[in-house]
Amino acid sequence: MLTRRHSAFFLLSLFVLVSFSVGCSPIIKAPGPAIQMPEFHAENNHLVMADGVTLPLYTWKAERPEAVVLALHGFNDYGTFFEKFAGYLNQHNVAAYSYDQRGFGASPDTGYWAGRAAYISDAKAALDLIRARHPGIPIFCFGESMGGAVLLAAASEDGQAPLQTDGIILAAPAIWGRETMSWYQTLALWFAAHTMPGMTLSGEGLDIWPSDNIEMLRALNRDPLIIKDTRIDTIWGLVNLMDTALDSATDFHARSLILYGERDEIIEKQPTQIMLARLPNSPKEKRTIATYENGYHMLIRDLKAQIVWDDILVWIKNPDTLALPSGSEIRVKDFITEIETN
Repeated sequence: MLTRRHSAFFLLSLFVLVSFSVGCSPIIKAPGPAIQMPEFHAENNHLVMADGVTLPLYTWKAERPEAVVLALHGFNDYGTFFEKFAGYLNQHNVAAYSYDQRGFGASPDTGYWAGRAAYISDAKAALDLIRARHPGIPIFCFGESMGGAVLLAAASEDGQAPLQTDGIILAAPAIWGRETMSWYQTLALWFAAHTMPGMTLSGEGLDIWPSDNIEMLRALNRDPLIIKDTRIDTIWGLVNLMDTALDSATDFHARSLILYGERDEIIEKQPTQIMLARLPNSPKEKRTIATYENGYHMLIRDLKAQIVWDDILVWIKNPDTLALPSGSEIRVKDFITEIETN
């Protein structure tokens, strides 16, 4: 444990190091100016955003779609994360789409952060394009981890038009913001992002398991489109997004299904409890929350993913339901009791 003297010495040393590192700052590959209307190119499997940037698109068609899902992937992942679940949805007359978010998968500037506004704007544009292809059909958004953070922010943005969707599904949303970190974690992140932003880190040796599906994890490790070494300024950007997502919880009124695995080692329980505690007591739309005792971070790819798939499908078919086939729905009060008593 650091004593007060050790802490003072550490901060003084940090100040000296920063003084010799002036000029470094996180690199953000933000969108350029708008030069066109966003476009959907089904024949070439991509979306074109307003600044002309092309994002790879993945489409899973249903013969007679009764609903549509737009899925947003997590950090360092890309659009194919939804493939197996999308195939299941297709069997039940639900079409699905996903795309590689900027800086991930096969999108431009892989490995670089594009900024919160870019991810939110792209999600809204993609949703509008897909809605235009399916007029009169309910459209839902699904976000895993970072994708969930994007949707939380997009649905709650102050002073902006919120995401227009028939319902939002958040699977282990990334809400590990700075206020839930220790002071030395936030200080170290700021220092690293502003002195050595291009340095990369990997998760090797951390003994953190995002899923119990080992074969799936091995396949991801072999996949060249999965980012294994992450720039520090990209992590800094993700934390900025998670700050926004956690702050946005107080204004999250969308019809929603929020899912969390009790064995999640990526987004731990306390930040999730804080996020749920901040949700409006009387949302404008109905909300269902479910926790899975044996669920990990990658809920829709775990060994027992079928349980989660069935719950999501039933909710899509009837988003006002408060009961799920698994019986995993909870009362928020029960889940957040621990933080109220600490």
